[in-house]
Amino acid sequence: MSLELVYYGHPVLRIKGSTIESIDHPIISLAQEMIQTMYDYDGCGLAAHQVGRAIRLAVIDVLMAIKDRPSKAWRDGEPIAIESITPLVLINPEIIPLGNKTSYDLEGCLSIPEVTARVNRPARVKIRYQSLDGKRLEIEAEGLLARAAMHEVDHLNGILFIDHLSPEERQKHEMVLKKLQQTQQLL
Repeated sequence: MSLELVYYGHPVLRIKGSTIESIDHPIISLAQEMIQTMYDYDGCGLAAHQVGRAIRLAVIDVLMAIKDRPSKAWRDGEPIAIESITPLVLINPEIIPLGNKTSYDLEGCLSIPEVTARVNRPARVKIRYQSLDGKRLEIEAEGLLARAAMHEVDHLNGILFIDHLSPEERQKHEMVLKKLQQTQQLL
């Protein structure tokens, strides 16, 4: 079942998410519904905030875009196939940038439709998280997987990709953002 998305202007998108203390049936069900919602909207990531829940949970699947926007991942220094870890469920994730190299690439957001912009982010990151079975895991990522993880963890901290834009770049999208905000306030 697909969940209802919330859009730019909804207050939950600006709240820092609560730590998940217990990975119980409601959390597992929510993660599964979020994965389905992400697929239904053709996204490559979705944070719980985007379905109205301010908790530290996100899902990612970059496979549909991997041909045009490659990703790499490693566990304990060994390469791992992206297919083996997706869809990726991140519970209480933490992002640690690795090195000084950055990547300037296009981003969009299911909660901010019609807006895409290039965002500069670290090129390689370490992602620490808990899986649905409660295991504490750590992977390193580059490419779209790294970008998607940073984007979703930003959501969990009440940060949107448009917050990374220069004032001039953000101004280009101001009309769409105001329209979304007004629509959200009417609900």
